[in-house]
Amino acid sequence: MDWLTDTKIPIGKWAKGFVDFLTDNGAWFFDGLAFALENFIEALLFLLQLPHPFLMAIVVAALAWVLRRSIGFALFVFLGILLIVNQGYWEETTETLALVLAATMVCMAIGIPVGILAARRPVFYAAIRPVLDLMQTIPTFVYLIPALILFGLGMVPGLIATVVFALPASIRLTQLGISETPDELKEAGSAFGGNSWQILWKIEIPSALPQIRAGLTQTIMLSLSMVVIAALVGADGLGVPTLRALNQVNIAKGFEVGVAIVIVAIVLDRLIRSSRD
Repeated sequence: MDWLTDTKIPIGKWAKGFVDFLTDNGAWFFDGLAFALENFIEALLFLLQLPHPFLMAIVVAALAWVLRRSIGFALFVFLGILLIVNQGYWEETTETLALVLAATMVCMAIGIPVGILAARRPVFYAAIRPVLDLMQTIPTFVYLIPALILFGLGMVPGLIATVVFALPASIRLTQLGISETPDELKEAGSAFGGNSWQILWKIEIPSALPQIRAGLTQTIMLSLSMVVIAALVGADGLGVPTLRALNQVNIAKGFEVGVAIVIVAIVLDRLIRSSRD
């Protein structure tokens, strides 16, 4: 079986050559993109860190009550934020939230239009399905390397890696929701003189909202699961103390950060879900 290895297909060399080509010819584009994304994250971080943590706890708890109409959940949100502040991880939590929110906005801005196109063009969806599978299954560390080369250390490569990992969820669930719109509703819209855009905005998207919201929830959870990976490429947030606890085998610090991450995950998940869920 040695003949199988004697003629090794140079997949790695091809990938390296492609990244080198991008570095040599597209540096202006990636530098501009990195500048825009970094400023976007910094703006979100400024808005999250501007209010006092206690005021932020009151605002988020009030939002939780408005969305869920549950005193118990609002109290959990309020006490959870105060617990994070008490443990000394408020700054890291806001940094993680800024990264998660930025990644979620980018994913939904790309995922919803692509999902709609995929639902209306089955050939297009068949073409991108292997790409989506690859994005979800390839080890994250593999595309962290070109992200580091193209964008350098910091929040931006962490954002790019998070988007690559979380984007398929929004595309797939949007495509599922649009494609499962009952034909009777679309036929009724056409019968009343609705054109393609009117049917999309007034029938298909409202019908697909539960799946789109599920895609939003999945995107947020997947983005939050990348906090440790993002810390490996210089992104700030809760991943940094998590890595320190791992390197030092510090059980106390690891548990403290883990509780903070769990609180953030529960709050974000419940805020996105409707009160009927």
